[in-house]
Amino acid sequence: MYPLRMASHDPHANRLDQSASSYLRSARHQPVQWHPWAAEAFARAEAEDKLILLDIGAVWCHWCHVMDRESYENPELAAILNEHFVAIKVDRDERPDVDARYQAAISSISGQGGWPLTAFLTPTGHPFFGGTYFPADDRYGRPGFKRVLLTMADAWRNRREEALESAASVMAAIEENENFSGRGGELTLRLVDKLVDSILKQFDPRNGGFGSQPKFPHSSALDLLIENATRNGNEAARDAAILTLLKMSKGGVYDQLAGGFHRYSVDERWVVPHFEKMLYDNTELLRNYIHGYQSFVRPEFAQTAHEIIHWLDTSMTDRQRGGFYGSQDADIDLDDDGDYFTWTKVEAQSALSPEEWSVASRYWDIGDLGDMHHNPQKNVLHIRLSVAEVAREAGISPEDAQARLTSAQRTLLQARNARPTPFIDRTLYTSWNAMAITAYLEAARVLRLDSAREFALQTLDRLLIQAWDADAELAHVIAYPDDRSPAERVAGTLDDYAFTVHACVEAWLATGKMAYFRAALKLGSVMIERFYDRDSGAFVDIALTNDETLQFGALKAHRKPLQDAPTPAGNPTAASALLRLEALSNRTEFRAIAEETLASFAGVVEHFGLYAGSYALALNRLLLDPVQIVVVGTGQEASRFEALATARFAANKTVIRLQQDQIMANELPEALAETLTRIPPPEGVNAWVLICRHRSCLPPITNSEALLEALESIV
Repeated sequence: MYPLRMASHDPHANRLDQSASSYLRSARHQPVQWHPWAAEAFARAEAEDKLILLDIGAVWCHWCHVMDRESYENPELAAILNEHFVAIKVDRDERPDVDARYQAAISSISGQGGWPLTAFLTPTGHPFFGGTYFPADDRYGRPGFKRVLLTMADAWRNRREEALESAASVMAAIEENENFSGRGGELTLRLVDKLVDSILKQFDPRNGGFGSQPKFPHSSALDLLIENATRNGNEAARDAAILTLLKMSKGGVYDQLAGGFHRYSVDERWVVPHFEKMLYDNTELLRNYIHGYQSFVRPEFAQTAHEIIHWLDTSMTDRQRGGFYGSQDADIDLDDDGDYFTWTKVEAQSALSPEEWSVASRYWDIGDLGDMHHNPQKNVLHIRLSVAEVAREAGISPEDAQARLTSAQRTLLQARNARPTPFIDRTLYTSWNAMAITAYLEAARVLRLDSAREFALQTLDRLLIQAWDADAELAHVIAYPDDRSPAERVAGTLDDYAFTVHACVEAWLATGKMAYFRAALKLGSVMIERFYDRDSGAFVDIALTNDETLQFGALKAHRKPLQDAPTPAGNPTAASALLRLEALSNRTEFRAIAEETLASFAGVVEHFGLYAGSYALALNRLLLDPVQIVVVGTGQEASRFEALATARFAANKTVIRLQQDQIMANELPEALAETLTRIPPPEGVNAWVLICRHRSCLPPITNSEALLEALESIV
């Protein structure tokens, strides 16, 4: 629980001085009389009959900071804003519920979304005009912000009916766009195949990835292709997944020195990224590379996974208390465009020895002409040649080339670390941390990383202590930087609950501790109680409530998230969580609600293709018989069995490691206990395996050959 705030207001700061959010605090000395998103701002707007200017951004967002400097720090524009508007600033990471609704609204108005989001609202919070970045003066084919402000103020004074009419139609559009009605479609594996085909039609066979520029990772779609390739032998899916994973890890979108992925690539070749690094991208990509390694046994996938973990461990985690930080900025300041991550030829050559330079320049394509538009001398490090090709060009052995590359990487990273480091937002968001916990626990099992396992469990313990009251509410934020306490807790969203259920299930699989499984059951039940629409089916993203004091503006609109953008969508994630719980607990309501949720979108989901990977994976969980592989015992033989069992990623497969005394004490989930307690253990062995498919089990297996044969036939 958060401690009570002891406020000490800076007389030169605006109301954001009392915020805990890093993004909001960055604006606390601006001359704009900012309000946080709260009842006070809406009450003031209604009392003074003023429009609301809503700015939504993020601490990692470059153009948000540009607009701050150009407009919100401009005394003339601030004076106009303060006279005619009530200004509200929102951190999109802290309030994804607010952001999602106004993104939908502005997209319906202008055809585009993104950050900064700039919206003009009626005093009741209904949007009627907006866009993204507005320059201070007319530029880039965009109207200047001063002209926009004065035009909106005039419209409210003199053309109010038009504004109100527009706001009403936008609110209707939000309701319609965010409540997909898709009943009538059938829940079949054919629907999964349609989604796979839709994704493959957008595959770029030259560069990997999907579509043209800009390119985003689409992690759920990648997992779907990996799963489809291993389950159905789909060669096209296999080739698309492998090429995409290889191309991304060789591109500039991947940090070739420290590891970890930037948010997306502005070009189709994955060379020039938007340089901010997000926790959620890296956790889901970590899972992609783990699943790729499981399924295709490519050592480079394991290497990339190790490097992502190393970057997260060294830069993005609270090693003492547990927890994963939210994001790292792209830039040092507004005059910088990824300069921390990029190199001129002179910079790289002066840092490296001649021997290191002879291979590094070829391998990472470092030359006089670089990749950045703002400074053509700046190179984004990306892999142009293989180590063997570099060795051949340099006239040395591949072993020498690799040794020089390893040394060059270490040298360049040391030189880069001496530069001012882009800001890291040390906020611990519940859903993103739950995603990281799940990814670390999967990686720990596949790569045999005890340190990743222990840190994930430490983080989950902190989450369950600080963000969950164990009765009714999960908070959206575990902790803010410097232990700052917010004015009030931000209530958890559907994502927070659904991803935390998955994390708790993974923790039980990793430890066998029933406390984690009981937490998963409790959270799953509360998730249903707070978010499930029993009248219409499917889950809403924020808790259903009749308390109108919590529903300012567009928060009154019900959203039922279906699309993976950018994280896996709430409804399929919740459905998958319930299906996992049902398979272990025998609670049939969980399966019924999961099926009803997926059925709610069956008639429309095929139109979402690339953005419906998590839905297709959830549908596979529903339609394919659950396969449980229980490894019992200790020692090398049990570990060997576990390694064989984890090979090949499958959405419907669960690998469980237990000790015989756990079975004897019946410290097990209900469904598992029904099976294991009535099967006598084989005699004379230290380890054995039980494979069950939909409550039907094969005889216990005691050797690797028999296990491999059984896995081939049943998974």
